[in-house]
Amino acid sequence: MELFLLCIKLFFVRIMDVSLGTVRAVMTVKEKNGIATLIGFVEVTIWFLAVKDALNSDSNSLWIVFSYAGGFAAGTYIGGIIAQKFIHGKLGIQIIVRENAYPLIEELRKHHYAISVLNAKGSSGDDKLFLFLEIDSHYLEELKKLVHHYDEKAFLVVSETKYVQNGYFRNLAK
Repeated sequence: MELFLLCIKLFFVRIMDVSLGTVRAVMTVKEKNGIATLIGFVEVTIWFLAVKDALNSDSNSLWIVFSYAGGFAAGTYIGGIIAQKFIHGKLGIQIIVRENAYPLIEELRKHHYAISVLNAKGSSGDDKLFLFLEIDSHYLEELKKLVHHYDEKAFLVVSETKYVQNGYFRNLAK
């Protein structure tokens, strides 16, 4: 029974510390170093206590290893979900559409997206439109659905934006 409880504890503690590690890494990349530092402190404290318990066990059971590794794997998955759900940033969106895609542009503007439109030439010399948008990341799925509805063959490029100055951003509650 003691081995079983240790394995359950290790599994869930690893989920916590690895999830925190994923969030910490994202915060570091987004230059939120103060928050990342606090998360890192909690993360390593949890990790240390888990390792201490695992190494101080009298058992040499592989179940301890599997619990530790399983918690790591589950924590990686859960940390990724947490990061996607709660950590938002800005995205630069480039869309190349057919030249007669003005209904799409009107629809995007009705949804309060700010769009810059440029004329472009496709690889075969045909006329296209190049749309450039800067959006909050939590609007990406909605934007992709709108674009796909009007032009299934639209070419989209999504890039994470490090810095934005000025411009218009959609200010509607999600």
